[in-house]
Amino acid sequence: MSTRTAVVTGASSGIGAATARELAKQGYHVYVGARRVDRLAALAEEIGGTALELDVTSDESVQAFAAAVGEVNVLVNNAGGAKGLATVADADLDDWRWMWETNVLGTLRMTKALLPKLIASGDGLIVTITSVAAFHAYDNGSGYTSAKHAQAVLHRTLRGELLGQPVRLTEIAPGAVETEFSLVRFDGDADRAAAVYQGIDPLVAQDIAEIVAFAANRPPHVNLDQIIVKPRDQAGPGRFARRP
Repeated sequence: MSTRTAVVTGASSGIGAATARELAKQGYHVYVGARRVDRLAALAEEIGGTALELDVTSDESVQAFAAAVGEVNVLVNNAGGAKGLATVADADLDDWRWMWETNVLGTLRMTKALLPKLIASGDGLIVTITSVAAFHAYDNGSGYTSAKHAQAVLHRTLRGELLGQPVRLTEIAPGAVETEFSLVRFDGDADRAAAVYQGIDPLVAQDIAEIVAFAANRPPHVNLDQIIVKPRDQAGPGRFARRP
């Protein structure tokens, strides 16, 4: 029996890296993609996978990546992120473009490029990492929440369009996960990023990775449509039980 193959985007850190490790433990050969190739190479060596440079905002990069992989059983659309916490009145259009290109069009590019291989595998799975922000709007977060809503609707639309095809679709919507997410959102301000998780026990990347692996290893007839996962200390975006 041939080794099953998984593709993980945004795999140079955080949820992507943890997911690649977890899928490798489950016996998958994992193609890891991201822009930080030095980190990817170390990860691929660690897990026995394959590192390929990938910029999901570039048509050329995505096409080159897709051409370099063979059979694909699992695609994990993890690349994404947030920039800033501006009001609509003060919105930075460049930040919005980055969020939409990375979260929405990046997911679209990867899915389009690998969908024929996922169908051809006879048992494909597309996992898209969205966010609780795909279900809620919150003040100062319109750029990110709108992008995550759009990414989620893209993924959910595929559920109907691929009905009858041998491809399952799982959306995983995490709440607060302590990764480099807030560091990116706040342009490298470590103190501001740390404050997001102060006084709570946030999720960690491994929590999400284990959920991805669980979904990937369900029988072909089982489709986990949506999984919303939050820390016990979180009720919704911005609503936390914080300890002193």
